[in-house]
Amino acid sequence: MKLAVLFSGGKDSTLAAFIAKKEGYDLGCLVSISSKNKESFMFHVPSIDKVVRQAEVMGIPLILKESSGKKEAELKDLKIALVDAIDRFGIEGVVTGAIGSVYQATRVQKICGELGLECFNPLWQKDQIELLRDLIKEKFSVIIVGVAAYPLGQDFLGKKIDAGFIEEMVRLRNEFDINPAGEGGEFESFVLDCPLFSRGLDVIGFEDFGEKNSWRREIELK
Repeated sequence: MKLAVLFSGGKDSTLAAFIAKKEGYDLGCLVSISSKNKESFMFHVPSIDKVVRQAEVMGIPLILKESSGKKEAELKDLKIALVDAIDRFGIEGVVTGAIGSVYQATRVQKICGELGLECFNPLWQKDQIELLRDLIKEKFSVIIVGVAAYPLGQDFLGKKIDAGFIEEMVRLRNEFDINPAGEGGEFESFVLDCPLFSRGLDVIGFEDFGEKNSWRREIELK
């Protein structure tokens, strides 16, 4: 079956794509939504334009659609992008990185149903610490590019997901009820390398925007 990957450039959508490919699915294209709404309910925002570079090193065609980011209206933009994926690449289904967000999962499933597409959610209800460990086991190189929860701040940006990161997230979960994989929107990530990439990407510059416990990092890649 040929799938479109709902792709944000972050750990969850990339890991879901990796699992789908391991299970024998054909990754026909990536579908990314660039939302103008920095508080989008549906879509990853920090450094979203850099999915172009990720698509290049994955060797997978990319459909990148801009959205105003208005609640619910942005779903129409996703549907338009998926129709384009059907027309151009003959996709038969969609793979997502949804873990536990019923809001996101039900809306994507509704769109898939309307378009006659299968919906594959390989990470659904996965233990979040186990997910982080899988990233390390599968040799994913992932950094944090956004935060939106106390006590996380600007100093959390750029952290790499490694064994030390997992230890820190366990502590934050116990002390502040933070979702360790950021499933509550506490942080956003960006994948610099993984087995799907022909080569890794290097960050050569960045600019941070935000205040207090809400920050995003726009990265520049080599």
